[in-house]
Amino acid sequence: MRVSVFGLGYVGCVTAARLAEAGHKVIGVDVNDQKVAMVNSGVSPIVEPGLEELLGRVTTTGHLRATSSCEEAVAGSDLALICVGTPSQRNGRMSAEALARACRGIGNVLGATGKPYTVVVRSTVMPGTTAEVIVPALRAGIGNGERPDVKVAVNPEFMREGTALRDFISPPFTLVGCEDKATSWQLRELYEKVDAQFVHTSVRTAEMLKYASNAFHALKVCFANEIGDLCNATRVDAREVMRVFCLDHKLNISAAYLKPGFAFGGSCLPKDIRALNQLARAAEVDTPVLATLLPANAARIRAAAATVLATRKRRIGVVGLAFKSGTDDLRESPIVAVVECLIGKGLQLRILDHNVAVARLTGANRRYIEEEIPHISKLMCEGEEELLEHAEVLLIGNADEQSEAVLRAARPGQVIVDLTRNFRGRSAFAYSDGSECLSLPIDSASSRSALPLVH
Repeated sequence: MRVSVFGLGYVGCVTAARLAEAGHKVIGVDVNDQKVAMVNSGVSPIVEPGLEELLGRVTTTGHLRATSSCEEAVAGSDLALICVGTPSQRNGRMSAEALARACRGIGNVLGATGKPYTVVVRSTVMPGTTAEVIVPALRAGIGNGERPDVKVAVNPEFMREGTALRDFISPPFTLVGCEDKATSWQLRELYEKVDAQFVHTSVRTAEMLKYASNAFHALKVCFANEIGDLCNATRVDAREVMRVFCLDHKLNISAAYLKPGFAFGGSCLPKDIRALNQLARAAEVDTPVLATLLPANAARIRAAAATVLATRKRRIGVVGLAFKSGTDDLRESPIVAVVECLIGKGLQLRILDHNVAVARLTGANRRYIEEEIPHISKLMCEGEEELLEHAEVLLIGNADEQSEAVLRAARPGQVIVDLTRNFRGRSAFAYSDGSECLSLPIDSASSRSALPLVH
């Protein structure tokens, strides 16, 4: 395949060299003449183990050359990988100047030649950048209306400095965001020799995934350091704690708890986070990440109540009261906190949770509902029909069969607030995206897929 790589910085150099090694004809492009000359001489413009030797081999074989001419690069390629920098501005916002400049240049050439072409964004970009910057810049350059033969895709890189050459050929996955299968297959061919699962997704998902990954990596570093500080303050071997911690691939190092939904609760997490933060204060250890967990959780609960209040409806039917599905535990349930807030605002609530039938509760759970929330126990329903008859708004607190049954029986005009975010995309229910939860009115059974978000 004939490929051009715009930007010969860290990502661009490694990408160009590895693709050339795989047998593609690659043209590197950069506005810096010194970088162009270095690459053409087989000299690496960046420090990365093994890169200079690889550049020497692929430039000698003629599989890689560099230029400062956009016209030459586009004329000699069928696909461009945009690897230019996206630095932070003073306010933290990503700068898209280099992206727009590169795409306008490509568009100018395509407008003059009329050739089919694929533009692939490999730079790290915020969601919406492709639609708001890349496509308009290409169109401005082309200058002659729609060009269906010019395709656009997003292909984030997942390389670490110091191990980039190895990471390129063995990434966690090859991620491509585009709207058509032909472009997806073109990129499958480009990365045919890369040892990784190929994931085809939407453009915006691909844009966001790199940020989600990096944010999680940063969170893990801060979390490990704070646990290490607490260990040191309490004479515990920090490395041994984290070594054993990482042996747990069911919960700790896994997909567990990484599904967007509602707040945490129950008898363990809130209590233990409070205890850990108290330990940090007593030991005079600064743990800002751990200290934000409970306030962040409380903000999620407030947002849920605010979403219900924003419907301006008075009669609310709550499905699920326990802190999660499959249990009768009400201790520190975030749904209970939402219910308390709504009652305090004067709304009329009815609650359905088959696991929390007061007559069946025993022990700590029965004492909790009788001593802490006796007023809530009086709001419990016996079945779906009673709840549906009462409710103008259905508040879904647990993702289970009970919630599915209620949603399937929902009447036209009832509003659904799904805190679990679990039912979007199901054939029976279709939800619009919301900032904190999903909320929409059901106008009719046939039009649930195109309904507006309630504000």
